[in-house]
Amino acid sequence: MEKIKSFTLPKLPYDYNALAPYISEQQLKLHHDKHHQAYVNGANATFEKLDKSRSENAEIDMKATLKELSFNVGGHILHSIFWENMAPAGKGGGKPSGAVADMIDMGFGSFERFKKEFTTAATSVEGSGWAALAVHPCIGRPLIMQIEKHNVNVYPSFKILMVLDVWEHAYYLDYKNERPKFIEAFWNIVNWDYVNKNLSLVK
Repeated sequence: MEKIKSFTLPKLPYDYNALAPYISEQQLKLHHDKHHQAYVNGANATFEKLDKSRSENAEIDMKATLKELSFNVGGHILHSIFWENMAPAGKGGGKPSGAVADMIDMGFGSFERFKKEFTTAATSVEGSGWAALAVHPCIGRPLIMQIEKHNVNVYPSFKILMVLDVWEHAYYLDYKNERPKFIEAFWNIVNWDYVNKNLSLVK
């Protein structure tokens, strides 16, 4: 059996300054190197805690431990998608094409309606969280998730195609408390090729 592995921080698929002016180099470095790394560290620390309790046959607060693990694993996975579903300025944004465009038209009526609903979901997340576009092969219907924190209101077994992080750590250096301006900027750097790739993997 292959040795159990831990999470590692993925490298960005572009340079730190590639998303400017929509996301600054300073903002991206802080978000990726500090905040995402913290979720990786948190998940791995919880794995170690679980492994130690098993090797020592010791009791732990399982409810609290698994809640902490869910939070950190969710943070790691969602951030890993987030970096990939953005493209360098000038190479992303606009309207999608291909299968994603067809799916959006089928599910929402038009791209404009989808963009409005997704934007509203992202803007109105209570506290810290995410907006996500997801689909499930059993119904073939695209849905928007309004995820609180990293792990609340997630639809089980739905494939996430695209996410937008609306924790303040994602935008505060650039936009202060003006979350709507950050969300509007995001539409200029969406990597629709990556979203199409994710959709192609849904079976």
